Amino acid sequence: MAIATMTTPLPISFFPFLLLIPAICFTICDANSNLLCIPSEREALLKFKNHLIDPSNRLSSWVEGGDCCKWIGVVCHNLTGHVHQLHLAAPLSPYEQSALGGKINPSLLELNHLSTLDLSNNNFSSMHIPKFFGLLESLTYLNLSRAQFQGAIPHNLGNLSKLQYLDLRGNDLKSESFHWVSGLSSLQYLDLSYANLSKATDWLQVTFKHPSLLELHLSACVLEDDPYLISVNSSKSLAVLDLSWNSLSSVPKSMFSLHGLVSIDLIFNSLDGPIPDYFGNISFVEVLDLHQNSLNSSIPNSLYSLNHLRFLHLSSNKIEQDISEILQSLSRCCLGSLESLNMADNQLSGHLTYQLGQFKNLSYLSLAQNNISGPIPSSIGELSSLKYFDVSENQLNGTFPLCFGQLESLETLDFGYNLLEGVVIETHFSKLMRLTTLKASHNRLRFEPNSSWIPPFQCQIIELGHWHLGSKFPLWLKFQKELSSLDISHVGISDVMPTWFVNLPTQFEYLNLSYNQVTGGISYLNVTNSIDLSSNRFTGPLPRVLSTLRYLFLSNNSFSGPLSELICNPSLKEMVALYIDINLLTGEIPDCWNHWENLAYLNLGNNNLTGKIPPTLGYTNPCMLNLRNNSMFGELPSTLRNSWSLVMLDLSENHFSGSVPAWIGDKLSNLVVLSLRSNNFDGHIPHKICDLQFLQNLDLAHNNISGVIPKCFSNLSEMATKIKINNELSTPYFIDYSFYLKALLVLKGREDEYGSTLGLVTSLDLSANHVRGEIPKEIGTLVGLLSLNFSRNLLTGNIPDNIGNMELMESLDLSMNRLNGEIPPSFSNLNFSNHFNVSYNNLTGHIPTSTQLQSFENLSYVGNHLCGPPLTKNCTSKSIPTDVGNKGSKVNWLYVSIFFGFVLGFWSVVAPLFFSKSWRIAYYRKLDQICGKLYVFWAAMGM
Repeated sequence: MAIATMTTPLPISFFPFLLLIPAICFTICDANSNLLCIPSEREALLKFKNHLIDPSNRLSSWVEGGDCCKWIGVVCHNLTGHVHQLHLAAPLSPYEQSALGGKINPSLLELNHLSTLDLSNNNFSSMHIPKFFGLLESLTYLNLSRAQFQGAIPHNLGNLSKLQYLDLRGNDLKSESFHWVSGLSSLQYLDLSYANLSKATDWLQVTFKHPSLLELHLSACVLEDDPYLISVNSSKSLAVLDLSWNSLSSVPKSMFSLHGLVSIDLIFNSLDGPIPDYFGNISFVEVLDLHQNSLNSSIPNSLYSLNHLRFLHLSSNKIEQDISEILQSLSRCCLGSLESLNMADNQLSGHLTYQLGQFKNLSYLSLAQNNISGPIPSSIGELSSLKYFDVSENQLNGTFPLCFGQLESLETLDFGYNLLEGVVIETHFSKLMRLTTLKASHNRLRFEPNSSWIPPFQCQIIELGHWHLGSKFPLWLKFQKELSSLDISHVGISDVMPTWFVNLPTQFEYLNLSYNQVTGGISYLNVTNSIDLSSNRFTGPLPRVLSTLRYLFLSNNSFSGPLSELICNPSLKEMVALYIDINLLTGEIPDCWNHWENLAYLNLGNNNLTGKIPPTLGYTNPCMLNLRNNSMFGELPSTLRNSWSLVMLDLSENHFSGSVPAWIGDKLSNLVVLSLRSNNFDGHIPHKICDLQFLQNLDLAHNNISGVIPKCFSNLSEMATKIKINNELSTPYFIDYSFYLKALLVLKGREDEYGSTLGLVTSLDLSANHVRGEIPKEIGTLVGLLSLNFSRNLLTGNIPDNIGNMELMESLDLSMNRLNGEIPPSFSNLNFSNHFNVSYNNLTGHIPTSTQLQSFENLSYVGNHLCGPPLTKNCTSKSIPTDVGNKGSKVNWLYVSIFFGFVLGFWSVVAPLFFSKSWRIAYYRKLDQICGKLYVFWAAMGM
């Protein structure tokens, strides 16, 4: 194969023809059907076979006495009859049944003319690459990719001076030096992806100076920046360079001396700072892929000198630039060559301009997740080659252009999460016969086609959430025979679920009909992965579902009946999330959760469920368990201690009893939200609760809990952390809870739902219990708290002064206790922006001067001996009671005489009734007569 010169752009890959080798070789075998293989080579192959494990009997044709030139995978030379090639790659699927294993016999050395050896995709686990491979001197092609070899790459592979193609990717290999590569003087293709080359500091020096290397793939090789800045003068051959998925923080400067580069892949590295200005030196680059780095600033002008650029991918960086400037510059350098432009997930701004329609060869365009505004230009209709168009998650406005209906090549159209508005008509889709993906949710568009409209496309994905599709179920969906994903949530449907929709021949993978007014019952759902029917008006029993279903959301409907048919179905082993809250379910939760091994989110709150928590539910080990607002009772089963993955446990508003188990703090160490509110729990707060280092929200309000507030609450580290980096929950697992995990929390005097912001919320609520004693000063260390509620308890003593250090506090309620002393002066530093209440205590003195404290109504302070604004009571020496309980205070005998007079008069009447049964009977008879006469009198007056 001739190496391209500087005036001829090289192809992106130099070895796609190798994929055709098996077919060509087997054709050659058939052409040489009259040749018999050489007996010594046949014996060598049989020895090789005897040491292999062949579970699928792929080598069944390899038999004693047969013609080895006709054996599967064997190719003989068409003139000499020598075994020329061995193609024993396993098909990728089904891998387990077809992969060869065992040992590799050195008898292969007897195949002196072997030029091609392909053992890829097999299972030689725990084996090293045989060193004798370095003695197969005739090899020109060696492919051991994904064959599960491990250990060090044998350096004697460098003896294969004729080798042109070497593929070792996808194994568990390592090498501490690249010196052996220097010996492969004929090498043109090298792929060592996923090998550990962290200690091979000479990788750049060897590969960039190699005289014949055309393609180099070192993806995910743990490469770091080369400490040696070398000057490369000898290599002009390297054309394809893949250094993706490494830890490079800068682009090797030596790369810009490789003037023959056609393809550069540096994705998923740690490239930081501006895009290097040297790219203009590599004038023949066709593919430049730098996505998933941290490149910032704007695109340098030198990049616009790449006149042969076909693929420019800079997505998932931090590039800040006006998109109109980028389009204008690209139109000057590569208007006729650009085929793919991906700059999604950056910080681009500005408007799309008419130049977009001038890129006649553009087939792929993604500008998603930026800050681009303005309308979509009508010139987009001139892109006759466009197959993929994605401008989702921007701020585009205006209407949806009619010109999209002319894009006959379009396969994927995504403009979701923008501000487009207006009416969409059938003409918008008139010629989109190849469209397979339509994503346009979260716009302000209206689409009500004629009831007889038949779409020209057969889509696999349709997402039109938050459109207005009319009150009737869209009839045009009936013609979508290949639909696998459908989102028509929030579209205004108030129709009965039609029979034709349930009986569509397509099998949905994802179905979202949430937030409509769809009515009626539904007996069966033919969906394989995810269903969301939340917030509709479905009635009747729960529907039957497929065994492969993983996500089922039926919240806020009127489904009724028991849970047993769904829960006790042993085939439902894949379920991850089950939400049936806010329905009319009745009966007990069945005790048959043994097979729910993958359950992560369970929400059965706000139903009419009764009974105890079944023991087997504790073995499901979910991240969230919500049974709030039912009629369940009994003590918490000890099996719940097995649910160590719990992040949220909400059992509030039931009739659970017993003491709060200490194992909650011992076993459920990942809890972020614990709500046992409004139950019948008693006893003391266990000190083990203080071991919950991730706990952000603790609600034990409205129970019968007694004892004192544990001082060890100061150990709740998440409540003591002021700075929350982001909305993510602080747990030891990297899981996106934001969509599935929603908690109802009582903060700021009201109940609100928190979802995506749950990671920012911290609260502690012990209100309406029988907690006594003083508020421990250790509470003041919980400086990350937003809400603290100790109201309606039996707390005494002074309010700790260091509570004034809790600067993030938005809501504080200490009302209806027996607290005394003054409101600490440090409270003037706090910013109670929502709720503050210290009413009905024995507080004295003046209210500290603060803009916030004076902004609350009198009700926040009533029932104390306080003075000063906002109260009308002035803080004078006569009006401020001091030292109420001290010795030496004078006794007001007038109040004492009134008290004793009341007691004497009261008991003079009540005592005879209490001790004499006859007096009691006479008294109540007389009282009954008086009440009867009064009733007759009032009835007569009413007439």
